Amino acid sequence: MPTLYNYADANKRKTWFLLSGFFIFIILVGYVFSAAADSTGILYFAVIFSIISSFVSYWWSDKIVLTMSDAKEVKFEDNKELYRLVENLCITAGLPVPKIYIINDTAPNAFATGRNPEHAIVAVTAGLLQKLERSELEGVIAHELSHIGNRDILLATLVTVLVGVVVLLADWFRRWTFWGGGSRRRGSDKGGQIQLVIMILAIIFSILAPIFAYLMQFAISKKREFLADSSGALLTRYPEGLARALEKISADTEPLEVANRATAHLYIASPFKDGQKKRGFFAKAFMTHPPVEERVAALRGLEI
Repeated sequence: MPTLYNYADANKRKTWFLLSGFFIFIILVGYVFSAAADSTGILYFAVIFSIISSFVSYWWSDKIVLTMSDAKEVKFEDNKELYRLVENLCITAGLPVPKIYIINDTAPNAFATGRNPEHAIVAVTAGLLQKLERSELEGVIAHELSHIGNRDILLATLVTVLVGVVVLLADWFRRWTFWGGGSRRRGSDKGGQIQLVIMILAIIFSILAPIFAYLMQFAISKKREFLADSSGALLTRYPEGLARALEKISADTEPLEVANRATAHLYIASPFKDGQKKRGFFAKAFMTHPPVEERVAALRGLEI
């Protein structure tokens, strides 16, 4: 039976394995497109543009998400019990106490954001405070603090850069091909057969690469959820609290009104109730979160 420690380590290794594979994939895509277009300029442009846009998102995403979620900051005097719970877990985790926000929505859920532990935010819904027992709420907060401690916001930004590079490269190449770039080059290239093979491969890549990039993003995101689950259980020393919380959040039929597709991946569990019963391979591959039953089974299968 796996322990909390080796389960957390295994998820870290899997994350970095996926990330390494993603880097290799980016290099391969860039090489194929550059060879087909006989130019490396577009690769540099895609990388620089993605980094700049993600840098802006990294520094201001917390304010954007909080505004979109209609979250309101609460002070110690407003909810002393919640503040003390967060403070105690932060002491255990060795983290500074984040700002705490409450979303006025009766659907139970929570998320963490912020560019680093010193500028972190934990947001919970009013429904989460109303519907969970203390040990369950503690498990949820520990999960979100683990995202902060594991630097998951930074990692998510890096992965977003990689996805952006692939999407930009694929979009540029399709447009370049559409406007006759490929045919003009083939007509002037003496190695016609080799260039034709490279062009066909590049066209296939331009179609499949963005899909694969998003699949990699979802896979890394799901591994980080498993890691936050195990790290959160290490904080509380009580995996059952988080397991029961996940079951309650998943079983609640009320959708989170303030959530949208851009922010859904931040929450501890999917804020959308439609399609949760779909468990086919493709449905699971494109989910922003691992199935709750898998997370619960993993938590209940851990030894402290």
